[in-house]
Amino acid sequence: MSLTRRATFSLGLFALGGQVLRPAYGATGQEVTPDGHRHKFTLHPDGFRLDQVPFQIRAGEMHPARIPREEWASRIAMAKAMGLNTISIYLIWNTLEKSPGDFDFQTERCNFPAFIQLCQDAGLWVFLRPGPYICGEWDLGGLPPYLLFEDAIPLRTRDPRFLDACKRYIAAVSASIRPYLASNGGPILMIQIENEYASFGNDTSYMAWVRETWIKNKIPGPFSTADGLPQLTEKRTILSGCAIGLDGENDISGATIINSTDPIWISEAYPGWLTHWGEKKLAHVEFAYDFSEIVRKNLSFNLYVVHGGTNFDFGAGANAHQDGSGFQPVITSYDYDAPINEAGRPTTKYFAFRKILTNKRLSAIPAVPESPPMTKFEPVTAHRAGSLWNAPGSVVVSKNPVSRERALQQGQGMVLYRAIISAGMGGELTLPPVHDHARIFLQGDDIGTVSRIKPRDARIVIQASEQPRQLDIMIDTFGHIGYGAALGDRKGLEGPVFLGNKPLHDWTIIGFPLDDMQVSALHMLPDCDFKHGFLFKCHFDRPEKGGVYIDMSSWKKGYVWVNGHALGRFWDVGPQYRLFCPDSWMRSSNNEVLILDYHQEHPANIRGYQTLNNL
Repeated sequence: MSLTRRATFSLGLFALGGQVLRPAYGATGQEVTPDGHRHKFTLHPDGFRLDQVPFQIRAGEMHPARIPREEWASRIAMAKAMGLNTISIYLIWNTLEKSPGDFDFQTERCNFPAFIQLCQDAGLWVFLRPGPYICGEWDLGGLPPYLLFEDAIPLRTRDPRFLDACKRYIAAVSASIRPYLASNGGPILMIQIENEYASFGNDTSYMAWVRETWIKNKIPGPFSTADGLPQLTEKRTILSGCAIGLDGENDISGATIINSTDPIWISEAYPGWLTHWGEKKLAHVEFAYDFSEIVRKNLSFNLYVVHGGTNFDFGAGANAHQDGSGFQPVITSYDYDAPINEAGRPTTKYFAFRKILTNKRLSAIPAVPESPPMTKFEPVTAHRAGSLWNAPGSVVVSKNPVSRERALQQGQGMVLYRAIISAGMGGELTLPPVHDHARIFLQGDDIGTVSRIKPRDARIVIQASEQPRQLDIMIDTFGHIGYGAALGDRKGLEGPVFLGNKPLHDWTIIGFPLDDMQVSALHMLPDCDFKHGFLFKCHFDRPEKGGVYIDMSSWKKGYVWVNGHALGRFWDVGPQYRLFCPDSWMRSSNNEVLILDYHQEHPANIRGYQTLNNL
């Protein structure tokens, strides 16, 4: 989605040739749904047709990676009961290929073919958005961090190294989605080419290459692009023969000036919005009137999102200005103020939208499913469980600090930079740009914090001493920037460090990837008296089945795992203080919680609630 604008609606006529587009109905009078038979979805100047009958896409977006696998079907059913006929899906490349050529389309939330099959089983079509780049407020816009391990690979360009990686990804995905194309009896109506490329560049030959690569892999389309209207007007990143999707700007008639031969539709209509760490409150958007206008004019649309879910693990990305300043990390919750909330329950907005669609009499809309249950638990106190410093990952030595990605080939987690200050050295400590949050220790004592969020607060002076001293700089990171020209930022430190006017050389760089292997090692650590990098554990019993929000308001900043599942980040700057834990990840008793809080020195409580906030 595009961050350069909020949704503003000036709705033009969609029926360019005077034809009003309505749902396609079969011989029984029911709207045509995926039924295992071959269907032909085609593009026309006046819109879409399914088996030669005018067809209105009524889509809602949700992402398998952001939803517990066991709850996919219930989220899909809830979307259908709102009156939608299509599910829009991002495929997130970096969740599917952790290292070059190592694809996972089968386990847990990676099994997107199973998600597509569930859509078909529910009688819903699919608009597939496989990237390679997606944005989506996800880490690096969905691109795999291994692209940052080498120097200067220009992302989203025709650089051969980038195209080779894309070619491998597209070939692997193509083999999995081919049986699910509507032309082969599946639910996939249309596939998006890249995402919001006009907000990044204007190389239409790159866009054409992406389309041609799908076609070479026996994915013939049809295809759509997606861009904001101002960016599209400026960059003209359209492809002849592709539908033109508009994100957030719904003046359909305005886009006909750019292209009058291909169908134009609303590829992202925003019923909600994202939230960043440090903002005053969770986002809220009023959208009922705008949605009623979209429906009244029979426009094809995709609600971004009908259900957001959660940025589990390290999924949450970040935004920034074009030059990389103004860094804004995305919170763990992707509730998005969507019609279906983070826990999969319908909201007031959901019922308002359902009424609008029901009044339109588009088709028989099923009854609203039962809401997923929620539970709670009483406060429990955590105890010390070791120190992160006792379970490091890879170690390298470098004259000057090098980014986490280049030095360690590590795409997530934390990194420690260690150097020895020679006797007699002192002065102001000058660091290269910190990506993203540094705590600085001198001989084990905390002497300050440098944050990318508040760079002007960063001034640390170290007095000279007659003895050599150990300087440690521990960098905690947020997600990589996922949108705009600053895409591709590396984490940690990159460049020389000065004390006074003298450089500090000979750095030891230690990785803490916080991956499954390291977290397993952290579980086994004994308690210790180390000053910092604390791990905490506690256990809770769940009184009844249901998901739960674990309250972290007594803690400072870090990560949480429940029974080995990574819930994501917490931070006391808010506005999110509770992390969603799905029902399927818990047991009735003795649920183990592991907390890494690098700033917390003393144990605190956690508690289970039924809602994201106090409302």
